[in-house]
Formats: sequence, structure tokens, C-alpha cells
Amino acid sequence: MSFACRYPWLFSLATLSTLPIAACNSGPSAVKQPYIEASAAGKKAMEMYDKNGDGIVSGPELEQAPGLKAALSTLDSNGDKGVSADEVAARVNAWKAMKTGLTYVRCRVTLDGEPLAGATITFEPEVFLGDEIKPAIAVTTANGEAMPTIRPEDRPTPRDPGGIQIGLYKVRVSRIENGKETIPARYNTNTTLGQEVSYDDPAIKSRNMVFALKNGK
Repeated sequence: MSFACRYPWLFSLATLSTLPIAACNSGPSAVKQPYIEASAAGKKAMEMYDKNGDGIVSGPELEQAPGLKAALSTLDSNGDKGVSADEVAARVNAWKAMKTGLTYVRCRVTLDGEPLAGATITFEPEVFLGDEIKPAIAVTTANGEAMPTIRPEDRPTPRDPGGIQIGLYKVRVSRIENGKETIPARYNTNTTLGQEVSYDDPAIKSRNMVFALKNGK
């Protein structure tokens, strides 16, 4: 058994491990990458978010596309501050080249500058990526930290490990108290939060994925 498999928590201390979960020999022989048809994903993204039909998701349109907006620095290859179908397709192909089935990601959630404990954080895959990218969920600790993971029922087999798939996500944060939502809707039902899970995403490279929420407008 490898060191990484014997002591997996040491590798999860980084925001995103550089080792794919498939490297652990004690579990399944491999964790298959989810299938995403690159050109179809690009086309679907435009159908969903390009409201003015100019072939680019930009400006106010990005506000309705949290996953695309969060990943603009890696998606926008021509520097026009927007995202095209070809750029989405190119990004999907870049993920495929990483050959990672699942990985670990750690984030931190604050509310008005203080750690947010006991909140459910959900990484919800952008719909245009298809059905094989699954949501990843966690509950924040007292320090506001969380390590989202795919639910057991969403994994191909019970033996498959937890973790999160590379892709684009809307991020929702919720904390219910006495039957009522305590977090503003712009962070859950009408979320403006997004995140790319990828080795070259800036927040992941810097090991500083923080969702800084604020009460009020």
C-alpha cells in the first residue's frame, strides 16, 4: 500500500491534491473520468447563457452563469472577457488531459468575516457538462472548512472513494435554523457563487479557496 493511501489525510491538507484518487492501489484499480462531449458542452453552454445570441457569454450574462464567471481566467483564451463555445470545449479537453477521475478539494466559508460553521456547501455541476458530473456536498466545521464529496449513492459502485470531479460548478451554501434559511438567497437558491475544480485554477493553485459571504444586500 502506498504512503498516500495509508495516510490520505496528509494529502488532503492541500486545497487540491496533485495525486488522483485512482493512484491508491488498495481500492478500485482506477477511477474512470466522467465522460463529457466537449463540443456539445460548449454548444449547450451558449444555449443556456448566451441570451443576446452573439456567440459569447459576457457582461451581465456571466452573472447568471456562476461556473463560467468563476473560471473566466482559465476559459477566456483570447482576452475578450467572455466565454465562447470553442473556449468551453477547449477547457473540457484540457480537463481530459489531466486524466483525473476524482480528487480532493478543501475550501473555507466565512460570513461577515467570521468562520461559518454548520453550513451545507454543495458544489453543483453546471448542467451543460452532462449527467456524469455529480454534485459534491459537505458540512462546514467550526473553522468554516469543508471538503465536499460525491454522495455514496451517486458513485458508480459502493467501493468507489469519495472526492470531487474536475469541472465547473455552481456553489450553494445553506444553513437552516428552526426551519428557516439563515443565509441570503444569493448564496443558495439564487446563487452567484461558482468554482472551477482544476489543478490550474487560481484559487486552487494558491490553496486559498474562500467563499466570503455577507449578510444584507
